[in-house]
Amino acid sequence: MTDTTRKKITKWFWFLLITPFVALAILLGLVWVFAEIPTIEELENPDSKLATQVIAEEGEILTTYHIENRTFVGYDELPLSLIQATVATEDARFYEHSGIDIKSLFRVLFKTLLSRDSSQGGGSTITQQLAKTLYPRKEHVGKLGMVWIKLKEWITAVKIERNYTKEEIVDMYLNAVFFGSNSYGIQSAATQFFDKHPSELQVEESAVLVGMVNKPTRYNPAINPDKALERRNLVLSRMRAKKYLTRAECDSLQALPIVLHSRTVDRTTGVGPYFRDMLRRTMSAEQPKRSNYATKEDFQADSLLWADDPLYGWLNKNSKNDGSPYDLDRDGLRIYTTVNYKMQKYAEEAIAEHLGKDLQKAFFRELRNRRNAPFSAGTDDEVIDVTMRQARRWSDRTRMMKASGHSDAEIAKSFTVKTRMRVFTWDKPGYRDTVMTPDDSIRYYKSFFRAAFMAIEPNTGHVKAYVGGPDYRYFKYDNVRQGKRQVGSTIKPFLYTLAMESGMTPCDQVLNSPQVIVVNGDKTWTPQDPHANGAMVDLRWGLAQSSNSVAAYLMKQLGPESMVAMMRKMGITGYIDPVVSLCVGSADLSVYDMVTAYNTFPSGGIYTHPIFVTRIEDSDGNILSTFSERRHEVITELAANEMVSMMRGVVDGGTGSRLRFRYGLTGQMAGKTGTTNDNSDGWFIGYTPTITAGVWVGAEDRYVHFSSTALGQGANMALPIWGLWMKKVLADGTLGVSASDVFPEGVNGPFCSGSTGSEGSETSALEEYYFD
Repeated sequence: MTDTTRKKITKWFWFLLITPFVALAILLGLVWVFAEIPTIEELENPDSKLATQVIAEEGEILTTYHIENRTFVGYDELPLSLIQATVATEDARFYEHSGIDIKSLFRVLFKTLLSRDSSQGGGSTITQQLAKTLYPRKEHVGKLGMVWIKLKEWITAVKIERNYTKEEIVDMYLNAVFFGSNSYGIQSAATQFFDKHPSELQVEESAVLVGMVNKPTRYNPAINPDKALERRNLVLSRMRAKKYLTRAECDSLQALPIVLHSRTVDRTTGVGPYFRDMLRRTMSAEQPKRSNYATKEDFQADSLLWADDPLYGWLNKNSKNDGSPYDLDRDGLRIYTTVNYKMQKYAEEAIAEHLGKDLQKAFFRELRNRRNAPFSAGTDDEVIDVTMRQARRWSDRTRMMKASGHSDAEIAKSFTVKTRMRVFTWDKPGYRDTVMTPDDSIRYYKSFFRAAFMAIEPNTGHVKAYVGGPDYRYFKYDNVRQGKRQVGSTIKPFLYTLAMESGMTPCDQVLNSPQVIVVNGDKTWTPQDPHANGAMVDLRWGLAQSSNSVAAYLMKQLGPESMVAMMRKMGITGYIDPVVSLCVGSADLSVYDMVTAYNTFPSGGIYTHPIFVTRIEDSDGNILSTFSERRHEVITELAANEMVSMMRGVVDGGTGSRLRFRYGLTGQMAGKTGTTNDNSDGWFIGYTPTITAGVWVGAEDRYVHFSSTALGQGANMALPIWGLWMKKVLADGTLGVSASDVFPEGVNGPFCSGSTGSEGSETSALEEYYFD
């Protein structure tokens, strides 16, 4: 070989060796100059789509509002084993490089690309993976585009390393990475798979989660337990190789099984889904416009909320420092609520226990012989036809088929064709796979009773429990605030309160006989009352036995307009028609309004606006808003005490007495049952000295109900839920509610003498009243 040839070979050798590095340097320079690299400010405040946390009274997480289910956890809350597992598995030289690990890159180049040994990994450092996670790649960019993106990630990784410590980088990484099953970040993953805070994770649990990062579905322990176990043990082996574990420790940990304790919390499951949905609606509310409301009363009620309640429309009333609005799904807010996790859980359990184990089964037995089940025997065919057509028109099936361009005839026919579907059932696991026509599924769902429950604390107004229906996954309508149903005899305490405020006393005597009230000068109205025996009774007895005759007597004396005014004072905001039948419950009102108004009685005549949230913080813990009590006197303390005294009689010997003899509840409590015409609605609202709670039970349509008043009255429909819930609350012993709690002095009152009349079941609120 000549010297000339040798020189040419040497020149080309160095040219070929140096050119890639020169080209890489040029490319990096071009990327630095022309590509959109995150600024220092963006690196300091990355858009990590933090989830907003909704936090219960004692600190439990009720849910998160999120696009990606992500909640930030500080470095000092991460267990050492989790950090060691991450470094050993994802970036063994993490503490030695400055964002790009050149040694790993050469390993990938020569072993993965040349030797085709894929076990060497991709050579990306933790910092590069963080850059990719915080600033995601676009899809379908091509090979040249991917090179450009990879160079951008390198530069971003270097900038991250210059601005953050290694501890901050690994913390950001673990808070940003996707673990599968809609879990973004270590907090979400630890809760999802082990129902723990990250700080509580054991070494083997840390290894499971770190092992999932590579392929979240393949190594998901809930989906592929065998592959997840192999991957966990590989992580443990790498920890031993890095001397984070001894051989003995590694061997013992690898012998352990993976034990999951999953707690999925999303928008349809978990504790308090109706409350969480209501809270989102409340905070997102826009300033009311009259054109969006069917009634003047609803518009006025929401307008008052907009003006006086800082939580209502909070997202539209408040903005960040840069002037942009807050986003529940992205800004990582912390919303501290008044809901007590245990009380909420007990309320949901009580509804499931009564409806699922007792009431619904009794109704299904009654439906077996109905011609037009689930509609009552007396329902007109035309009414059923209109109801079914409305249900079809509002269904998801109709909406989706219309969007796909199907004709009305095709849509109508689809409701008669049998199809496979999953439907709700009270039997485990809560659903059933079956085949039925969509029309049959409509009737099936209409046969289920719905329920609403709300508990509020006297004096503070703190809402402790809120359940809008039987199961949010299948029945998303909120029957606490959105629903309005006839209230039946639960309206009577407002009339009796008016009587007390007008100078009457619980011991005033009235004639227990049918009352005839002249209406519009030429008609009369008389409510039916099977217990009207012509004897003299006192008002205490009249309320305890839910006498329609006594209520009608008071209405004759006081008038419907005065009763409406009293209800408005006590916080009822819905539409109220000032007619004489109001005294037996003709108004359609919400559980929310009724429970809040009843809370005035144990509060000594003070109306306290309900509070759902005590404070809101940003993602850094800075307080953005606090919410305090808003209270004002609406009735005298004497009238409130007299009402408590009379309503205790409902529980101790009246229509609510099964709380004592069936549920064994002791201690001081008061309340009122309610049943509407044809047993369409059952109510019970009760209170102790320390808690007020109300229940409504009924079907979606008023034409779906029990035929028997014994089964359909409020004492059987709604009261058992209250009784089961209170039994759980009292048995807990940690919730500030005790059987030894007593009402203030003065509420016991004198027990009246001379009351007569037979005790019995509550009469229906609008039972077949007639005109003479």
